[in-house]
Amino acid sequence: MGSTRQHVFLVPGFFGFADLGEILYFAHVHRYLPLACAELGLEVDCHPVATYPTASLRRRAERLLEQVARIAGEDDAPIHLVGHSSGGLDARLLVTPQSSLRGGIDTERFAARVRSVVMISTPNHGTPVASFFTSIFGQKLLQLLSLGTIYALWFGRLPSSALLRLGAAFARTRGFVSERTTLVDQLFAQLLEDFGPERRQALESFFVEVGQDQALLPQLTPEGVDALNAGTGDRPGVRYGSVISYARPPGIITSAAVGLSPYGQTTHALFYALHRVASGQPAAQLPTLTESQADVLLQTYGMIPDSSANDGVVPTLSQIWGELIHATTADHLDLLGHFGQAGQEHPHVDWLSSGAGFNRARFEALWTDVARFIAGRPPLARPQGSRAQHLLHLFRRG
Repeated sequence: MGSTRQHVFLVPGFFGFADLGEILYFAHVHRYLPLACAELGLEVDCHPVATYPTASLRRRAERLLEQVARIAGEDDAPIHLVGHSSGGLDARLLVTPQSSLRGGIDTERFAARVRSVVMISTPNHGTPVASFFTSIFGQKLLQLLSLGTIYALWFGRLPSSALLRLGAAFARTRGFVSERTTLVDQLFAQLLEDFGPERRQALESFFVEVGQDQALLPQLTPEGVDALNAGTGDRPGVRYGSVISYARPPGIITSAAVGLSPYGQTTHALFYALHRVASGQPAAQLPTLTESQADVLLQTYGMIPDSSANDGVVPTLSQIWGELIHATTADHLDLLGHFGQAGQEHPHVDWLSSGAGFNRARFEALWTDVARFIAGRPPLARPQGSRAQHLLHLFRRG
């Protein structure tokens, strides 16, 4: 090996970005993961990937390959791919043996150097949320939710007036599409106007790119990912691991956990709407669990989640692929550090309140286990097998 350091590429999910000026998708992960690896004696360079936000999985994998070749092309150091949400599918596609990616780059040269693929809340078996957002109105609504996330990361929270209008836009499942679309467009413009000229220009360019290619969403439906899985295979010698998230179904307990503020309750209502959509995946479209995977679920949750369990975006069982590195109670964005916790040198902010109770301690535990997986070490807490074996047998019979 020509270098003692190793490369870790951080691949964002759909509507993800490497950075928009000072707004960083993986900001908290980028700060913590190298430190966790260093504690294990592993020196890594973390590289956030600037991907296409909503382009097809093939185009996104090609963009990932371009950046891997540009950054890691001058050495022979091992490569690790860490993808959040659909970014995990990009990583899987890149390392698939005999994958056909365009662009004139020798895919095999770099895929052969990949040592591990880590998938964070990845829809490895699809998500009903993708089906919901494939309509023209759904795509506009998804853009608005994406801008809301970016806005909260920059300003700390959405303005109350905008939040109430966002809730109304999401709740209007009936009525003329043109009326709902106009409301979403007006709210989008309102939020965009609050950014300074330079940052607003970067955001406008980002969403223009979104409008040019929206092939990703149909590919993330359960049927779309099923076709992907039929045509891709794991690469021998690569360790595949998944981190899964489960948010408690919204109700009295989660509403109380969010608090009494109108802001928290309104954002919790938005999460409730997303959670309901994500709960609609048939059990037949989900994977059969192995004993070791069931072990981790039982140790973490005290049960095996059913087909309706999800993190507000992706069904929990759909996220499983390979070794189950870590399971936690969190929503889809919590795992990136997008949860509410002040008092840090780099504060965590959250605008979609799930009541999951995710915090900095859980964040560090999760990413420490990811670091351990990259280093080829077991998670800090190993599950026991006997109880899982018995309950898994009952689960399969029932």
